[in-house]
Amino acid sequence: MSSFTPCKGKTACRDDGERCVTCGRSFTEIEQTRSMIDALAEFAIAQQYDNVGEFAAYVADKVEKKVRHRLDAMSENSSDT
Repeated sequence: MSSFTPCKGKTACRDDGERCVTCGRSFTEIEQTRSMIDALAEFAIAQQYDNVGEFAAYVADKVEKKVRHRLDAMSENSSDT
């Protein structure tokens, strides 16, 4: 696994044609992340949530739990062989 490095902002972004040399993430990864964030933002706006912070915290918690669960399941499956 690799560690996630958050974006330092568009003004800090420098590229080598394939990835940001500031954060090290590929342009594909950056674009996919932005797309998912945009979709969540549009969803929260469409739902007219007035507690966006609570929604964001809920989503973050659920993503973390789902990733850990899937990694645990993958680990269990690989130890079965």
